[in-house]
Amino acid sequence: MNYTNCTLCPRQCGVDRTAGELGFCGMTDEVRIAGAAPHYWEEPVICTERGAGAVFFSGCTLQCIYCQNEEISCKKQGKPVSSQELRQIFEDLAAQGCTTLDLVTPTHFLPTILPALQPKLPIPVVYNCGGYERVETLRQLEGLVDVYLPDLKYSSASLAASLSAATDYVETAKAAILEMFRQTGPVRMQDGVLQKGVIIRHLVLPGQVDNSLGVLDWIADTFRPGDVLVSLMSQYVPWGKAKTTPGLDRPITVEEYDGVLSYMELLGMEDGFVQDFSSATEAYIPQWDF
Repeated sequence: MNYTNCTLCPRQCGVDRTAGELGFCGMTDEVRIAGAAPHYWEEPVICTERGAGAVFFSGCTLQCIYCQNEEISCKKQGKPVSSQELRQIFEDLAAQGCTTLDLVTPTHFLPTILPALQPKLPIPVVYNCGGYERVETLRQLEGLVDVYLPDLKYSSASLAASLSAATDYVETAKAAILEMFRQTGPVRMQDGVLQKGVIIRHLVLPGQVDNSLGVLDWIADTFRPGDVLVSLMSQYVPWGKAKTTPGLDRPITVEEYDGVLSYMELLGMEDGFVQDFSSATEAYIPQWDF
């Protein structure tokens, strides 16, 4: 696995990133990060009061038009680091007492990240991604990642195509999540911290309740109670291109979120997390310091 003829993500652009060529993610082989610090807004079982040690990587293989991290995902802001510097950052976050190491959108930099994860760190490693992953790439992480934190954004291929330019998102993300679960097995807790397992995130989008219900249907049909945790998010705020996109240019309503939440309860999905509706605010959008 390397940056030459890059096939790290499902786009499989095939460009030579070592020569400075850019694929869909917009990044060369030079790893760039936009921040590394304790982060207190993740799910409680990976965050606790000590915070998750979040490392935000620049660039993204999805670049959703409503992305709240567009400064780093689309505009490629951040500072370059080596694999050795990454390892030092990881160790520093662990030494600060962070509950977990939280790698945010890391896939397109895996050849540099993998050496930095060895030897194994003393805290659980969380792989925080958009769910749009190649199974073949994920297999390189077996034994190095303890907790997978993927999104399952869509159950509708047409919606995935229009909002994330990924017609194949639905089936690709489902296959990726199954591979993540194969690696970790059912959730395993210790002292209130998730040691092994998968948390599937889903963000409710304005006017797209049916999309959310389809996501929940698949999870309920695929996993037994207690196998995975589900995090149903209400924090959508119009951002980036979404501010001028009809249908996406408004927050979700209380009725939309409550409708999805009620369906989740109807399916008997009690293992997971919900958000207070007040989370739909710009206060939760990170402020970057480059």
